[in-house]
Amino acid sequence: MDHVVEALNHVRARLADALAQSGRKPEQVCLVAVSKYQPPAAIRAAYQAGQRDFGENYVQELTQKSADLADLADLRWHMIGHVQRNKARSVTPLAHLIHTVDSTELAAELDKRAHQPLHVLVEVNVGAEAQKSGCLPNALSELLDAIAGAKRLVLRGLMCVPPHTLEASGARPYFDRLRELRELHGGAERLPELSMGMTADLEHAVAAGATIVRIGTAIFGERPKAGG
Repeated sequence: MDHVVEALNHVRARLADALAQSGRKPEQVCLVAVSKYQPPAAIRAAYQAGQRDFGENYVQELTQKSADLADLADLRWHMIGHVQRNKARSVTPLAHLIHTVDSTELAAELDKRAHQPLHVLVEVNVGAEAQKSGCLPNALSELLDAIAGAKRLVLRGLMCVPPHTLEASGARPYFDRLRELRELHGGAERLPELSMGMTADLEHAVAAGATIVRIGTAIFGERPKAGG
């Protein structure tokens, strides 16, 4: 698993360079290693190299890996994939942060199933893409208010997955849009986190103000196929 450690260090260097170019401090951005379909051994290798935050897309996979890696007590799991309401009971005890709350119905179900404070982000469909999940910008205010009024949910910020563009720079307007939406809905005081940026567009996300970047391929390589 030496390749994982080498790749992780390369991503850390990219992130440090991007932060320096933007005049920002290292502690201002959290690197989440996206471990979807990766074996526990790969996650352990990254953990042993100092990585603590890992992102999973599927509740079933998160549940299994959480059990397999239960000895790594300070590992933090991020749920970065769409959560179905019937999986709320399973995900609430495991997730350090859920990035993908996109409806008042899901927020209510997570609140109902959580037994302790649960930190969440609202996923915004910044490109208004019909095939993607996420709250549309014009519905954001209602959802933010619903989360703020929940008993156990802790509103931490916004997340987006921009439309695919041929050039990485094409994502920048969508990252800027997410930051603008934050300013329209209470600013960094209410919404401190902006989860945006992946392997191809990390630098553009950092320049736009990302506080969390979600990097998979650049750390673990191309994802194995499900079940592979």
